[in-house]
Amino acid sequence: MEYQAKYITENIKLSCYQDKFFKSDILFEHHMLIWFISGETKIVRAEGTYLFKKGDIFLIPRNQLATIINYPTNGLPHKTVVMHLTTEWLRNFYSRLDVKPITADVQTIRHYADHPLLESCLASLIPYFEMKDLPKDIASLKITEAVTILRSIDASIDNILANFEEPGKIDLADYMEKNFMFNMPLEKFGYLTGRSLTTFKRDFRKAFAATPQRWLTRKRLDLAHYQFVEKKKKPIDVCYEVGFENLSHFSFAFKKQFGYAPTELLASLPHS
Repeated sequence: MEYQAKYITENIKLSCYQDKFFKSDILFEHHMLIWFISGETKIVRAEGTYLFKKGDIFLIPRNQLATIINYPTNGLPHKTVVMHLTTEWLRNFYSRLDVKPITADVQTIRHYADHPLLESCLASLIPYFEMKDLPKDIASLKITEAVTILRSIDASIDNILANFEEPGKIDLADYMEKNFMFNMPLEKFGYLTGRSLTTFKRDFRKAFAATPQRWLTRKRLDLAHYQFVEKKKKPIDVCYEVGFENLSHFSFAFKKQFGYAPTELLASLPHS
């Protein structure tokens, strides 16, 4: 897989995947504003699955778990402009404003379809990726422009961008039931539930009477079984959406759990 990235600064990049799809389970450290030039992205979140394609603009909040699957389409690469809105930059921006954010229970992905001002702002970055000597402070000016436009078109965006709280201790069982499909290190799950790794493992065993790895594998396979029976999805799609990293390992684990392979299960289902 050929991947290329060009940078204006570390917080503004032009990202390009040339051939096969790319998949990763990610915890976003910063808010990300993304504009699609070509290709498609499927984003699996606890609250649902999103599909983005050419022309789409969306914002992914920080400290959110997601499975990202990037696809080239129609012979064109997966190509996006990505702008990181860092906590440090946003603290400085909001320090001059009188804003008191209301914390949302779930910070969902924001989709801005067909918005000319926002698209114009992000498209104007393209020539800068080819320049060696950039105008001073151009990156900060462009991020300021983008955030100013976001605040004018999305009345509740301050509740995301001006919220600088770190994850506090929350109900572990409820969180894991909603986020088990993300293949994250246990340390990350601990951080997101407000716990050290040791405390996370202890509280996990209290909640589920099982080790995290055994419980996670069983939950992911149960979800896969449901996706096959109820949604008739393909094994390759289900594999990545429920938290496995490769199809052969997924098929082996599935057969070990249920006694039959995904292809056998799908073949036995009635065709609608």
